[in-house]
Amino acid sequence: MRGTSKRTEPRLLAVAGVLLALTASGCAAMPDSGGITRVELSQGSADKNLQARVYPMAPGKGAKPHELLTGFLDAVTADEGYETARKYLTEGAAAAWKPEAGIRVLSSTTIPGGADVTDADAQAPVTVTVSGQLVASVDEKHSYLLVAGQNNNVSSDFTFVREKDEWRIDKLPSGVIMNETNFRNSFRQVERFFYTAPDPSAVAAGNSGHEVLVADPIYLRRRIDPLASAAQAVADGPSTWLSPVVRTAFPNGAKVDRVTIDDSKVAHVQLGSADLSEPMGCRRMATQLFYTLADQGKGQVERLELKGQRGSCTASRADEPATGPGALAGPTPAIQYYQRADGALVATEEGRAGDPVRGVLGKPQSNSKPPLGAVAVSRGGFQAAAISEDGHQVYSVQLTDNTVNLGDPVLSSAAKSGDKEDGFASPSWDGRGDLWVVDRNQQGQRVVMVRGNKPYTVPVEGLAGQTVQALKISSDGVRAALVVKTPGVAIRSLMFGLVVHGGTPQAPTVKITGLRRAAPTLTDVASVSWAETDQLLVLGKETDRTQQLYFISTDGSRSTDTQLQSADSMMTVAASESRGDSLTQAPPVLAMAEVKQADGKPSEVKAYRLVNNQWREVPLIDKPRSYFYAG
Repeated sequence: MRGTSKRTEPRLLAVAGVLLALTASGCAAMPDSGGITRVELSQGSADKNLQARVYPMAPGKGAKPHELLTGFLDAVTADEGYETARKYLTEGAAAAWKPEAGIRVLSSTTIPGGADVTDADAQAPVTVTVSGQLVASVDEKHSYLLVAGQNNNVSSDFTFVREKDEWRIDKLPSGVIMNETNFRNSFRQVERFFYTAPDPSAVAAGNSGHEVLVADPIYLRRRIDPLASAAQAVADGPSTWLSPVVRTAFPNGAKVDRVTIDDSKVAHVQLGSADLSEPMGCRRMATQLFYTLADQGKGQVERLELKGQRGSCTASRADEPATGPGALAGPTPAIQYYQRADGALVATEEGRAGDPVRGVLGKPQSNSKPPLGAVAVSRGGFQAAAISEDGHQVYSVQLTDNTVNLGDPVLSSAAKSGDKEDGFASPSWDGRGDLWVVDRNQQGQRVVMVRGNKPYTVPVEGLAGQTVQALKISSDGVRAALVVKTPGVAIRSLMFGLVVHGGTPQAPTVKITGLRRAAPTLTDVASVSWAETDQLLVLGKETDRTQQLYFISTDGSRSTDTQLQSADSMMTVAASESRGDSLTQAPPVLAMAEVKQADGKPSEVKAYRLVNNQWREVPLIDKPRSYFYAG
């Protein structure tokens, strides 16, 4: 999870100039040109002018429908709730209107011009239409859904009548209509957390039975009791999308009375009339609340005390067993790996050259062994998956001294062609020890999970004819990022899916379901990596634009509206979820880039690390083939 406040996000500020400068000069280090920072969403460049506090105006005496509608649309964004907005409605409409039913976010809200009503029109209802392009929607559970496509024009009718000799809105859509600027000024993204659902096919011992918290992003009012709102959102339960794979410790109907933070950085939450006398149930609820409030509290929350009518308990990052977001992501600090040109796998850390891993993968490949392509190291660092260079075999290899050969492959593909987009690709480990790969065999494309060296085909529901080209599994094992290809066109887009486990330990079943588009304007996705437990680092591009780096939230939206600069020379990027249950600073972003050399020399593939706001070539003794984190 993030170690600082919400929206705390990595930001890459000048990748393009950096990489283009490298391409032109062949220099050995990327110059200082920005990097990763962790700031509140409101501090992003797109939001700098959106922080004016909104004070609503009540309807003026004798106001006509057009003026009233403008005033009403402004009033719904106010930082006092919807009290003033209801004054624009008739008594009946004010009682029936449900603003909490959801939000439609439009690129802009257009009210047609023209002559307003006259005194002669007073006896008949008047309808005024608001139109605009739908950008996103927020449902009654506060979940944000980005709308794909370009032709999303919508319109909403507002009907006015005379009441007590004044025009008022008598009929209006349920929920709220808001333009993007007002939405970002009034709302902020918040993470609430829920436990991974039990896996009936998991072996009880080990990570396979260890529950951890999963981020569920929502949008809440920025300045209307934000901590209490976030706490109540946790008590209300998960989003419709995430609910199949998570569980909550809160009973139905739980109500948060108040939230306060004292000078000792302890958050105090009063949970209505709840009975919290059962210690384990109380602590599970307190842990959900702690991470939710700590995630947005600017480092102000170090412990949480939960109180009910009966009983109380506390939660903090030091609690055991560790269930915090990213608890299965791997050790901290995150170890970096690279493959040498001779194929040997090396483990390294910032500031040192590194050592070959134990066992056969740490040795140079010889003619007697099958040449290897992509390699992925498990989250714990004790095992690795290796795909043969032709993409036909997958090996699962222990990183121990007594592992002297690759052994038999755990998977073989029927792919026949030497096409680089055929056969196995994209090995990825979840934090429970399951390996995931994509078989791009054109005669039988499939996603496969390997558990205990046994493969299980994973159906992917909702592909609608598309094929999966790459996959990155989250450390919690319940969410997958999919790069999918549209048949007949050169489009590689990004989707999120939910991983649903079933069956028994002897006969596991698993499927990926609930697919939804992420960053729908991206038409070519080259590389994907989980950068936090709730967001991806994506290397991709939009139609007719240069390649960029993006941070994509698990609700499908970009984590920053700032335009990230071109990264055309980048081939792959890698980040890490590994934070444990601490406020540890995010590990640096890793990248492989093809750099043109001066004097007509052939271009070289080099490894770079973004740390301390600088891209620097990694001073490795060996030429690397790949550079990545565990997972």
